Amino acid sequence: MSPIRTRTEGTILEVTLDRPKANAIDLITSRIMGETFRAFRDDDALRVCILRAEGDKFFCPGWDLKAAAAGDAVDGDYGVGGFGGLQELPNLNKPVICAVNGICCGGGLELALSCDLILASDNATFALPEIRSGTVADAASIKLPKRIPYHVAMDLLLTGRWFDAEEALRWGLLREITTPEELLPKAWDLARLLASGPPLVYAAIKEVVREAEDMRFQDALNRITKRQLPTVDRLYSSEDQKEGARAFAEGRDPVWKGR
Repeated sequence: MSPIRTRTEGTILEVTLDRPKANAIDLITSRIMGETFRAFRDDDALRVCILRAEGDKFFCPGWDLKAAAAGDAVDGDYGVGGFGGLQELPNLNKPVICAVNGICCGGGLELALSCDLILASDNATFALPEIRSGTVADAASIKLPKRIPYHVAMDLLLTGRWFDAEEALRWGLLREITTPEELLPKAWDLARLLASGPPLVYAAIKEVVREAEDMRFQDALNRITKRQLPTVDRLYSSEDQKEGARAFAEGRDPVWKGR
């Protein structure tokens, strides 16, 4: 049985991590996830992805330590996209929504941080407990101090303490907290909203944000205005760019075609 299930509705892909009993990720699961997200990236018919996990108790505890103890190398071949298939996948210029239920820790939290928007149920709990197993939360150590206040990020990394959904929302990690029953419907509502939007603009936003992260403001702006980013150049030459202007002038909703 595959540890990953998928289903589509229109232009939306739902990816479910289903690896009882805790949804931990081993090398095989990571490789399958990478292939799944690469296929999503490369399919022009798909615009938005939802990542979720089966069950209410665990979203994902991250790396499967039992598999590691049995011989799965921690520094092994995680597949395209790196661990979990998302955090190193190049040119993923489509929105990815994460719906977190239950325990989300270690590599599971790093997986959620690789998504663009995170919703969580009120029973969600989070931690980066790698310090207790004598290792480093590598991706989180890079990402978290850029997402939330430095001293808060260092507290979470250095102590490995648990924090709840309310605290995650307070620090800006979450878009919304729901009941467990509302989590998936809310994620789908958000996905449908994004799917109705301009895909070429979303692609440009994601590339600009990614490329500008370590650039000076003026350097980044120059690359945009000079159309040196592929997604920006494609957007400014697109039918959708003209359609947006026409729709505004005509007082109607635009019809986005992604070209």
